[in-house]
Amino acid sequence: MGKRYALREDQWDRIKELLPGREGHVGGTSKDNRLFVEAVIYRYRAGIPWRDLPQRFGNGKTIHRRHRRWSKNGAWERLFKHLAEDADNEYAMIDGTIVRAHQHAAGALGGDKKKSV
Repeated sequence: MGKRYALREDQWDRIKELLPGREGHVGGTSKDNRLFVEAVIYRYRAGIPWRDLPQRFGNGKTIHRRHRRWSKNGAWERLFKHLAEDADNEYAMIDGTIVRAHQHAAGALGGDKKKSV
């Protein structure tokens, strides 16, 4: 499997005990939590529909169903909260699509500075 979307060992070690379906956890044991998490990462980073996941991840419909189940039962939220507690803020990124600039930031002339036409 390509390393681009794969979790490093230290990343996997940080989350594996938080995931449902792990060995010794109440309920059913999942076949491969790591492959599933990597499939979700791949899907979101590549921006593709579930059905277009590479075959190495398994059936896209099954992965989507499991993703929805984890969303409903709060598994993703618990995972994100855990990771946020110990965030590695080596860098921060702000996406310009969600940041609104004030009109003056766009170079608009305002007030007594308006040009007369």
